[in-house]
Amino acid sequence: GPSNSEGVGKVSLLKKVPALKDGDFTLAECTAILLYLSRKYNTPDHWYPSDIQKRAQVDEYLSWHHANIRANAPKTMWIKVLIPLFTGQPLPSEKLQEVMEGLSTSLKQFEERFLQDKAFIIGSEISLADLVAIVELMQPVGVGCDIFEDRPRLREWRRRVEDAVGKELFFQAHEMILNIKELSNIQIDPQLKEQLAPVLMKMLK
Repeated sequence: GPSNSEGVGKVSLLKKVPALKDGDFTLAECTAILLYLSRKYNTPDHWYPSDIQKRAQVDEYLSWHHANIRANAPKTMWIKVLIPLFTGQPLPSEKLQEVMEGLSTSLKQFEERFLQDKAFIIGSEISLADLVAIVELMQPVGVGCDIFEDRPRLREWRRRVEDAVGKELFFQAHEMILNIKELSNIQIDPQLKEQLAPVLMKMLK
């Protein structure tokens, strides 16, 4: 998301995180960064397959993801933790209900269109598509909205992703998200509150 950090501004012209600086080269946007790293370090083929059709399937999911899963899942965290933290006011429950309805529609499409009866999004092996999806879908879990509980197909896919990544690494990577509620106990600089509150509210529109 947006950042007022001077350091981020030097790396990303968009002043957003995540941002990557590799020598003199800079890059913004998480998907672009993942693809760059997978190519630079010659990662195992299953992450971003050399097979042109499998790679196209990863690209297809990543394109769909931004306007669907990403458009809804992170908002649960903003509504339940971040916006109340920066504004000092809880949001109406109707806001969360609206976001959860949109997310439910996206999850149905995710299961029926992309996951189907496969182990992972593009087949029998984990790919970048699964990584991008799971990071977003763990955010509602972190604020008490367990989207996996009543969706056995989705729950089993999450279990397979955990196993493929390694449970210890999986929970280490999601530690901040799963403990996001602890932020409600910290003190925020008043000037930072004044700067970020309008930005967060705008992101919900």
